[in-house]
Amino acid sequence: MSDQRRHRLRLDVSREASRLFWAQGVDATSGDQIAEAVGLSTRTIWRHFRSKESCAEPIVMRGVEWEMSTLRSWPPQLSLEVHFAAESHRFGREASDVERLDTALAMKMIRLADTEPAIRTAWLMACDQVEREMAEIIAARLGLPAEDLDVRLHAAAASAALRVLNEDIGAAILEGADPQDFADAPARIAQAVRRATGGAVGDPVTT
Repeated sequence: MSDQRRHRLRLDVSREASRLFWAQGVDATSGDQIAEAVGLSTRTIWRHFRSKESCAEPIVMRGVEWEMSTLRSWPPQLSLEVHFAAESHRFGREASDVERLDTALAMKMIRLADTEPAIRTAWLMACDQVEREMAEIIAARLGLPAEDLDVRLHAAAASAALRVLNEDIGAAILEGADPQDFADAPARIAQAVRRATGGAVGDPVTT
């Protein structure tokens, strides 16, 4: 099986598992139910996931993919606020229905992480990956090695800020808040990264 096909299969399984977890809880969901929902054998599920709870991991990662993709594509000549605003508008125009549904499902899993320790583990694993990538992005931005202590501290603080924002905004929307109340989310993210790094990250970079 190619890596691309394996990725698609894992994501398909994760979507169905996450829907079941949200609808009936993790404890009430079995591997057999997940397999039936996605149209695979239970043996195939266990070939790709170490446990039923780990089935949530690909969807949880989708919850931070847009932010990380936006940070990776951040041009040196733009401020973080300007870049996030532009990419947010582009996502609003171009995102597919599947991407939007995955984002909503990821929001539910991040919310479920508050009460389900196994899902919390998946969320914290995603946050750890964000921190590692953030270090590379900040290092390139500041012209420093990724292992530099200041870079690592900035990455830890910025990724923690993103985690808190994701949890806070997602919880509010799932509890009935109007999504339009968070139309400024890209600006909030950019400002949070700037504040978390003491202003070291956020401005355009001149060469």
